[in-house]
Amino acid sequence: MFARISRLAARVADPGRFAGVDELRARIEELAHEHPETAAVRRIGTSRLGEPLWCLTVHGGPKQVVVVAAVHPNEPIGGLTSVELARVLLADPGLRDELGCTWQIVPCIDPDGTRLNEPWFTRAMTLESYGRSFYRPAPDEQVEWSFPFSYKGFFFDRVMPETIALMRLIDETRPALLCSLHNGEYGGVFYYLSHTSDVLNRQLAALPAGLGLPLQTGEGEAAFIEQIAPAVFRNFTAEQECDFMLALGIDPARRTAGASSGAYAARYGTAYLATEVPYWADGDADDHTPIGMSYAALLAERGKRMEETAKTLSGILDCVRADLTARSPFLRATEAFVPYLEDAAGSDLARAALPDADRPAVVAERFRSTSSLQSARIRFGGMLLRALAGELAIGNGTPAIRAGHGRLGEVYAGWLAEADMPQAIPLAKLVGVQLGAILSTATTIALTA
Repeated sequence: MFARISRLAARVADPGRFAGVDELRARIEELAHEHPETAAVRRIGTSRLGEPLWCLTVHGGPKQVVVVAAVHPNEPIGGLTSVELARVLLADPGLRDELGCTWQIVPCIDPDGTRLNEPWFTRAMTLESYGRSFYRPAPDEQVEWSFPFSYKGFFFDRVMPETIALMRLIDETRPALLCSLHNGEYGGVFYYLSHTSDVLNRQLAALPAGLGLPLQTGEGEAAFIEQIAPAVFRNFTAEQECDFMLALGIDPARRTAGASSGAYAARYGTAYLATEVPYWADGDADDHTPIGMSYAALLAERGKRMEETAKTLSGILDCVRADLTARSPFLRATEAFVPYLEDAAGSDLARAALPDADRPAVVAERFRSTSSLQSARIRFGGMLLRALAGELAIGNGTPAIRAGHGRLGEVYAGWLAEADMPQAIPLAKLVGVQLGAILSTATTIALTA
């Protein structure tokens, strides 16, 4: 079966560009129209701004699999993958029969946020075009991280309509597998899993290798995340994040998000897969050659530079705050993420002082350190620029806002000039990895239980 999955992953046609909200809906409706006896589109909810939320059901058996894209709206590869998955399943009755399950495919669970990213979907994929049109919601406005949460006195119940729609879909189907489609920016491919096996770990590593892509085998996105195998991490929980913050002396109340979709689905024994693929590849993500500095020094350097970045953004925010008139999504996100940068810096500096950090660092860890700083600057600096440009666009060009916009523009140009810009990966390869990971996980874990 894996050989067949690998061939499917390698045969994905070049989509040419990312698909926006309207195009994704049109594509699933076209597939349903072409296969009326097997597929149907239905509405599962409504977004905060009134957009219908659509799900394509592909019938095939008693077990259920839920596949959801745009849980973070700055991650559009999943939209392409969801359509390709539906196309593959509908074109191959034998594959559907062999898998023996019904597929619930949501190509865009956050259309409001996705539309705010669409300006960079159709342009040449450069760091500047991406960053200057970038939008990632504040943590409490992310579908992936706005499920109900209560732990050690920390509480979250500001559940969004989009999240409620996904909750209802999970409650209705009690899926054997939930696939949350993600992508990052730089480096290599990695995965989050709630359940795995040696066989699946090998398959997940082989998929990007077969397409000429590196794995991300350095440190995880946070120090408390368990690495199961190279580039395979245990799906983490909000509870673990709170405990980690407490251990470092950081107040978990600063964490404004809720629980994840995987945590919510776990009540039904649902297996969880998140596939993380990058826009730009870098072999350093999989290089474990020691470098000429300690891990403690690496952490301390990143912590210092992250702290400087946070001070720059917060300083500009403080100078313009009294003149701002619009609570735009870009402003809300910037205000939420600047404290996140401060906490990330504090975490790095605290970890640098721990005894186990006194060891040689490797290339993959240096890459992770550099790329995470670069990502923070390009993402959050870009959103603050959009917030200030919006004020200017509605005629609110006070001296403070004009000065803040000008100053940040100069700083942002410097960050872009400092950033490393590798070659963009063909989209077909990224879709192929996600497609292969979904099918491999379904056949080895979820549908064999």
